Amino acid sequence: MSQKKQQVLVLYLANSALDSPVKGWSVYDGTGRSRPTTGDGDVPPYQTGLDALLDGWRVIQFPQLIPPYPNMEYTTSFQQYEFIFERILEV
Repeated sequence: MSQKKQQVLVLYLANSALDSPVKGWSVYDGTGRSRPTTGDGDVPPYQTGLDALLDGWRVIQFPQLIPPYPNMEYTTSFQQYEFIFERILEV
């Protein structure tokens, strides 16, 4: 008997467009097929968010667009353009 399990892909893109380049990523595999469950490597799993969509991932969260604060150009903060994708697989 098969079960449905979720995989989650977090992509940080260069800007708010899905076809912009991937700058950072994490993969969480709820199927248990890969250990550890988070992805690690020097090469992103996709070049753009659109490539992930074309491969069957579904977007479940778009980034909230926050205007920059004045005089904060040189501070460090969180990655702005975080897209969260999911894929449901039968295992």
